[in-house]
Amino acid sequence: MQKSAISTLPYPSHERRPMLTTNFHPTGRHYLQIPGPSPVPDRVLRAMSLPTIDHRGPEFAQLGLKVLADMQKVFQTKHPVMIYAASGTGAWEAALVNTLSPGDHVLMYESGHFAFLWNKLATRLGLKAETIAHPGMDNGVPASWRRGVQAHLIEERLKADTGHSIKAVCVVHNETSTGATSNIAAVRQAIDAAKHPALLLVDTISGLASADYRHDDWGVDVSISGSQKGLMLPPGISFNALSPKAIEASKTAKLSKAFWAWDEMIEMNKNGYWPSTPNTNLLYGLSEACDMIFNPAHGGLPATFARHLRWAEGTRAAVNSWGLQIQCAEPAVYSPILTGVMTPEGVDADAVRKIIYERFDCSLGTGLGKVKGRMFRIGHLGDCNDLTLIAAISACEMGLKLAGVKLAGSGVQSAMDYFSSHKGN
Repeated sequence: MQKSAISTLPYPSHERRPMLTTNFHPTGRHYLQIPGPSPVPDRVLRAMSLPTIDHRGPEFAQLGLKVLADMQKVFQTKHPVMIYAASGTGAWEAALVNTLSPGDHVLMYESGHFAFLWNKLATRLGLKAETIAHPGMDNGVPASWRRGVQAHLIEERLKADTGHSIKAVCVVHNETSTGATSNIAAVRQAIDAAKHPALLLVDTISGLASADYRHDDWGVDVSISGSQKGLMLPPGISFNALSPKAIEASKTAKLSKAFWAWDEMIEMNKNGYWPSTPNTNLLYGLSEACDMIFNPAHGGLPATFARHLRWAEGTRAAVNSWGLQIQCAEPAVYSPILTGVMTPEGVDADAVRKIIYERFDCSLGTGLGKVKGRMFRIGHLGDCNDLTLIAAISACEMGLKLAGVKLAGSGVQSAMDYFSSHKGN
């Protein structure tokens, strides 16, 4: 009998999937330890399975108003949050087309692969995208790909822009390709110190709901995020959190927009509705995920941030015991969402990842762009716990040994020691 196409598709991790591969593991869960999409909790999956409702009816309005209010709490803002049926890339575009006009000059800081891709998108939209970055090379890769955003470089460039041709500064909060989380408050201070009117646009796609992020307090004009990271959902929802200054800029911005336009969304969101068909079942999941994050019995949002910091510390303890370099070379901005692990010279990080995937059913993030083959990424975000990480670190340690990498010590033991001596909540 001929197999159906569906039978060869990868099924969710909570159901063993009938994949036609040699590395098929008949029992147990797959360990998804990439830095997003992150595992989706069973509770969220159940919420998403509820029947779809009329998106113009009163029941939907209640859901709409709830998730809009929830996301204001997640972004820590009192201003509007736009929720799109889109990926994070869509939210990048929405932020740009709502605030800028063709040919506008934007300053983009390249801190890694996703900052690079955002720059590419801006150029395709007809914007004049200028890139700045920390200069030089570090261990064979661009130095800027091993550090957070250097706010003083932004300040220097803006002070030189005496004609105020630069209309926006675009930076990434948590660079998923490198494991560096930048100081966004320092970027705002740099813009203010330069006495420059440029808007501040921030990508917190992988940072939101995992690392502390304060849209209002940090003076961000547009914050950009997605559902598939700390919010513990599948891909398919993206966000723009707005400031009054950004909303005012949108009234004169001339870049083409229809689906992305804020004006219609702001007006319809007031009553809990959307101008286009919303992704209702993902919104069910978003509501449930926010309930989990805000649960006072588990400490709410502050405890969520503390939990991620703790997981990151335990993971880095393992990498340090192995004697390997952490991709982020600036300890002050180590990411709580992921840890990039640099393999020794001559060791293909993707070959190591392949061993770990095939032998131990654990997926790790690949090196992207300018660091491809030089590092792999361990995600520690969202629906995770100490034992999940111990298992992933064990898979890494075994895979590195099988790849012939000489390790200085046991990362598994170091992680266990850290987690057992640092109580979480």
